Amino acid sequence: MGTQQRGDLLVNIPALRKLDAMLLEYLDSFGEAQEFWYVAKDADGGEDDDDSTCDKWWIPTVRVPAEGLSDASRKWLQHQKDLVGQVLKAAMAINADVIAEMEIPEEYIESLPKNGRSILGDSMYKIITDDVFDPNELLQSVDLSTEHKIVDLKDRIEASVVIWHRKISNKLSWGPAGVSLEKREEFEERAQTALLILKHRFPGIPQSALDISKIQYNTDVGYAILESYSRTLESLAFAVLSRIEDVLHADAVACDPKRTKSRRRPSLECDAAAEAEAEAEAETAHHSGSVHWQDHQDAEDDGGEKHPDGNGRKLKKLHRVATKKFLHTQKIDGVAGGLKSFAHR
Repeated sequence: MGTQQRGDLLVNIPALRKLDAMLLEYLDSFGEAQEFWYVAKDADGGEDDDDSTCDKWWIPTVRVPAEGLSDASRKWLQHQKDLVGQVLKAAMAINADVIAEMEIPEEYIESLPKNGRSILGDSMYKIITDDVFDPNELLQSVDLSTEHKIVDLKDRIEASVVIWHRKISNKLSWGPAGVSLEKREEFEERAQTALLILKHRFPGIPQSALDISKIQYNTDVGYAILESYSRTLESLAFAVLSRIEDVLHADAVACDPKRTKSRRRPSLECDAAAEAEAEAEAETAHHSGSVHWQDHQDAEDDGGEKHPDGNGRKLKKLHRVATKKFLHTQKIDGVAGGLKSFAHR
């Protein structure tokens, strides 16, 4: 009986190396002569009144010709942005899947309150437990104007999911009390749907308290390698994407001086159609019974299925919350010739 390498490492280490090579290749392409340049912020004309750069004091100010970039240069930059964006989404998908596979630490569970209402608050709890549930109504009822508030909402929803799931799992030992088992399952599914839409709307937000706790207390070396490698690539790709968008924004301002100086963060946000698709995906997952966490045996059964492209390369548990991230990575096929089998959460 011989040894066999773990399936997740066998699939994802080569995938991450491929993403690494692709990202370095894209970076090298910027070594050629370009139509944009950088000046120090303290240099003459180097100050930029763009509020979005005030928190990036270490980054020089980008400059473009007074008439803006040429059409060829602008199209090339947009193409590079798309390529780097696909690498970023693929790295995010792998990282999300690895974290999803990690055990929930007892330290995190012990820090949670006894019920979902305590963590969500009365207003959000009422929306989730109402007869008719609209996930967009839940998100609209909360202030999401800052990154901190977005992460706080993500923390609260994830905590409520863990609380309800544990109560469902423990029903055989003490039986449901107060709220029925069926209602708890429905509440958990609704919270999962809202969490899915939140992650699609703000895919670049920092890791949640649950994610950080999983990484901190993880004892699986394989997961640690995959998580750290994918997170490093994710950070680098995000930085490259940000710099490309800085140039494109400077070009837009040069072409239209009346254009506002403010600029959004690197644009990975999904549009309304994508959010609707995310809701449909959550509904499909509900009907297929895939929203709920499954035991190890179920995961092994999932791992034996073949990918639609016939190569059979994929990670187990493809039913995780951020499924749409994986679908984005399939676009890399047209760039690098075959990275369809990245795993996702």
